[in-house]
Amino acid sequence: MAAEYELTFNDYLSIFKRRIWQIVIVASVIIIASILVAILLPPVYQSTGTILVESQQIPTEIVQSSVNSYADERIEVIKQRVMTRENLYRIMQKYGLYEDRLSKDSTSFLLNEMRNNIGVELLSSNTGNDWEKKATIAFNVSFSYKSPDVTHKVANELVTLFLDENVKARTEKATETTEFLSQEVEILRKELEATESKVASFKEQYSGALPEHMDMHMTMLQRSEMDIKEIDRDYKAAQEELRYLDVELASARSGINRKSVDAPVMLSSEAEIDKLKLELERAQSLYSDSHPTVKALKRRIDKLESAAASKPAPGSDDAKPRRGDIETDLMVAKVQAQIQAAKARLESLAEQKIAMRKRVDQLQARISMSPEVEKGLFKLMRDYENAKTKYEEVKSKQINAKIAENLEQENKAERFTMLEPPIFPEKPVKPNRKKVIGLGVFGGIAAALGLVFLLETINARVRGVDALESITKVRTLVTLPYINTQAEINRKKHFYRYLFLGFLAFILISSIIVHFLIMPLDLLIVKILNRFA
Repeated sequence: MAAEYELTFNDYLSIFKRRIWQIVIVASVIIIASILVAILLPPVYQSTGTILVESQQIPTEIVQSSVNSYADERIEVIKQRVMTRENLYRIMQKYGLYEDRLSKDSTSFLLNEMRNNIGVELLSSNTGNDWEKKATIAFNVSFSYKSPDVTHKVANELVTLFLDENVKARTEKATETTEFLSQEVEILRKELEATESKVASFKEQYSGALPEHMDMHMTMLQRSEMDIKEIDRDYKAAQEELRYLDVELASARSGINRKSVDAPVMLSSEAEIDKLKLELERAQSLYSDSHPTVKALKRRIDKLESAAASKPAPGSDDAKPRRGDIETDLMVAKVQAQIQAAKARLESLAEQKIAMRKRVDQLQARISMSPEVEKGLFKLMRDYENAKTKYEEVKSKQINAKIAENLEQENKAERFTMLEPPIFPEKPVKPNRKKVIGLGVFGGIAAALGLVFLLETINARVRGVDALESITKVRTLVTLPYINTQAEINRKKHFYRYLFLGFLAFILISSIIVHFLIMPLDLLIVKILNRFA
């Protein structure tokens, strides 16, 4: 039934009067605690430097840099390199950071706190299009610490590290690129030289069957065939000449003078026999032994040989040499010398023909081998051209990388420059003491009211006449207020007086203790006012 009764303004006023001390105490404690926190929190100073990301000084159409990553990506990489444990520990040792906490906290904890106090904020260009990637044109490097002097020095150290690390990272990358390409060029150069050696060895091995010699070989083959035909003609002419000389030899042996061919003469039996033998050889080369001409020549030779056998001996008077026989012997010797020369020429022509035939066979073998040689050479030349192209391509990249390395070393590529150095912090950036006290006041009042609401919710008492009528459904005739006795009134007055005096005594004793044991009050007041400045 009590839950159905709605509290009026007078009820709330009664609750406030009854719980006034609880509200004051809770709110005062929280407000005083917030004031103490605002006063005792150490100031934190921040020093910030701005680094500008400058574009490449030389147009990229002329010289292409070997470092082509985005600025924000490089800044993040440099940030990780700068904020390594080694660098942070060196800075902490150099400037004496967190000396008062080294005995309480571990080094890793302090380094993590230092890392959290370092800020890197990217500054991008405003292109006006939200969907486009904004280019980073600068970034801020800041450091926060309780000492303004140390904060300024550490911020300068961090900005210097960022600048140096950028130059170092870009130079190292350009140098590594150049070294890598130099190694690749050396490897490709050796491969190219090995391929050149293979091509040279192949050409040396098949020098006579190379495709570029095909026309020359065809011309030489045609010329050799023509020379063979010419040798055949000369050989036939030499044979005819030899036959003619054989006839002359037979005539000379018979003592017949060729200049007197108009007078009829008779050949000697020996010359006649030789002449018939030559005719027999010629006939046998044309006909078989059963041919009538061959048989007739054989019969005549047999008759002449029989007649020659019946002639007188050479020592007889009839066989003495005459002047005509001497001339005949000279003529025979001359013809025999011509015959020997003709035979030597025939042998030479035969040897030339054999040599020319070998040469023709060799040329024909080279010509028939030429397609296979051309196929193998084409494969080698293709490998050579590929190796040469790859070598020239990597060589060109090596030259560009060397130029890019010089560009980085001379600091003409994209670089970080200090746009605004870290300034000495004159005021702390946190804490906001006024905001802390304001939050404490608001929180104290809210906490006090919440406590009163909680206590009133737990307490199920009947609050006032209206609540009683609501419960009993009976109208109240008379209401008697609470009457305080004189003793109660005096007791309350003494309580308030003692409370006030105790509060004054607490303030006085606390001030004396702080003034003599901690800090003079005037200096303390100045520091407090400075903190709230």
